[in-house]
Amino acid sequence: MDSRTKGIIATIAAVVLCGCPGLFLCIFGGIAATGAPVTTQLNGVSNSAPLPASTAYVMLCLSVILILIPIAVGFFTLRRKPEASAPSSAPSEPIPPAT
Repeated sequence: MDSRTKGIIATIAAVVLCGCPGLFLCIFGGIAATGAPVTTQLNGVSNSAPLPASTAYVMLCLSVILILIPIAVGFFTLRRKPEASAPSSAPSEPIPPAT
């Protein structure tokens, strides 16, 4: 496998493992930050209360980090590396004569 194929595989894996959960966490954190109540049910007892705002903001910050990971992986694995400059055709020093 060449490096470009490995980069594409790494980018797809990062999107599936980090990008999608980050997007869902961003949506849930945004809903929780607006104060929408979250309903839980345990042993037949139902409770409905909003999440604390600090928890919602932590979710939003974490989701930004998770979304940035696939972008960074894609940038660093798929970018074109600068090639070494070839010697120029006009050397700065004269070439010594052959003996």
